[in-house]
Amino acid sequence: MMNHNLLATIALLSPIVFSVTALIARFQPGIRPLLVKRMAIYSSLISITAAAISGFFVMEHSLLETSLLGFYQVGFSIRLDALSVIMFGMIALLSFIVVRFSQNYLDGDKRQGVFIGNLAATIASVQLLVLSGNLGLLFISWVLTSMSLHKLLVFYHDRPGAIVAARKKFILARIGDVSLFAAFVLLYNQFGTGNLELIFKTIKSSLAIGLPINGIEIVAVLLATAAMLKSAQFPTHGWILEVMETPTPVSALLHAGLLNAGPFLIIRMAGIMEASHIAPIMLIAVGGFTALFASVVFLSQTSVKTALAYSSIAHMGFSLLVSGLGVYSAAMLHLVAHSFYKAHSFLSSGSVIEIVRASKVNSSTRIGSPFRIALGIMMALGLYITFALAWGIDPDKELSLLAIGAVITMGLSRLFTSALDSNGSVLLMVRSVLMAVLVITAFFSLESGMHFLLSSQVPELVRPNYTEIIVMSVLLVAFASVVFIQIIAPKLADSPFYRSIAIHLRNGLYVNTVFDRTVRALYSHETESKAIVIESADKLKKQDWVEVKKLDKQLA
Repeated sequence: MMNHNLLATIALLSPIVFSVTALIARFQPGIRPLLVKRMAIYSSLISITAAAISGFFVMEHSLLETSLLGFYQVGFSIRLDALSVIMFGMIALLSFIVVRFSQNYLDGDKRQGVFIGNLAATIASVQLLVLSGNLGLLFISWVLTSMSLHKLLVFYHDRPGAIVAARKKFILARIGDVSLFAAFVLLYNQFGTGNLELIFKTIKSSLAIGLPINGIEIVAVLLATAAMLKSAQFPTHGWILEVMETPTPVSALLHAGLLNAGPFLIIRMAGIMEASHIAPIMLIAVGGFTALFASVVFLSQTSVKTALAYSSIAHMGFSLLVSGLGVYSAAMLHLVAHSFYKAHSFLSSGSVIEIVRASKVNSSTRIGSPFRIALGIMMALGLYITFALAWGIDPDKELSLLAIGAVITMGLSRLFTSALDSNGSVLLMVRSVLMAVLVITAFFSLESGMHFLLSSQVPELVRPNYTEIIVMSVLLVAFASVVFIQIIAPKLADSPFYRSIAIHLRNGLYVNTVFDRTVRALYSHETESKAIVIESADKLKKQDWVEVKKLDKQLA
């Protein structure tokens, strides 16, 4: 029988073939690189096959690891478990879709080979990240994802907006790298190994007997900081709004894949988060506020891609919020669902017809009846309570899960009130009820399924402490207030104050302005140099124009 080391190595085929594709692209960097395009497709198919085989082996053996290639217990090793296989399979499918889209999207571009090569290198880095079984490989792949993404963001060197956004991302990424490196150094000093499994087992054993772990709070805070910087959390989210000048496949890969590195890191290090008291509160507070802020700003956007960017920020915030509450299975479910949804949204963002067809409830004229609004809210609440009781959720032990469900219920209340408080037909109401039932059923059933798959990799759900309950309660009240304002928005639409607030929200409350000034100040010398070059070029053009005019007069 094949040993575990060889079985786990099969997954390594995928990042290897993508790396080979990136290497070949250096020899075919130009227009229509046939070999590079074929290699990219073959790599995607091999990736899907490797993910499927890895999933089968994990079902049989639960956990597979390769031998360490390194020194002093730090280096290169592959880890296959339920979490890594789910992420690996998701990345494989998304990579195939993005690569196929890129084949035609950039056909004829004079640097198509360079683009596909950078795309392949980015995919290989992300796959190594989710397959890492050692702190050494995890850190290296974390940095590589950022560096390879930077090349994609500045693919068009002549677009100032893309350059500024890439610089912002570069600064934040380096701060995140330092935070992650410091966390890993502390972990290594404490446990004397970089092997993730040994670290997780030691922490679990220490928690079981009540033994304190030195420095674990600092490690958890550093990990949370790295995750938040990676996932564009408030107030460092501005860069993601300005990368829309990059090719569409980059936007799809960024929003559907690379942003997920933050929540993935927290889920992977769930045992460390469980041993901390400060880091979960950070994730709940920052993630929750980011989700709320970005969701509100999202509603005021007129640009499709900017709206999608704010949607990604909100979803990443919600994923970190859920992780902070300790419901890692729900966070993973949300992460996977958001990835496929956002990839489709970006790759089809140019089709207005598709967006209209995606609307489940047709718009209709609102009446503004307080009774109908109250009835819609009560219907959503009743449906939620019914399903919670049917699933046998324990309010004491699973309070965090109930809180997450409450956020979903708020969305359903808006759905119900929009249907009830309108001049729509009975069919509209029936569709709304069916959709609400489908959403609630999908949430509870899929969360249960994800919990079953990840039960061996994440801690069991426990009751949150009082501080977490307070922060969670404040966020729920804030979410409820915003949803209620949305429900009664037709009555406020003509208010000058409401309109002025909408304008400020459309500009993101100008949070990004401070960061803009800071980045431009750091690169002021280079910017001034470019300005001088542009000014000189303009003067030369004017002189040439004068000479042409003189020549015309002479010929006349």
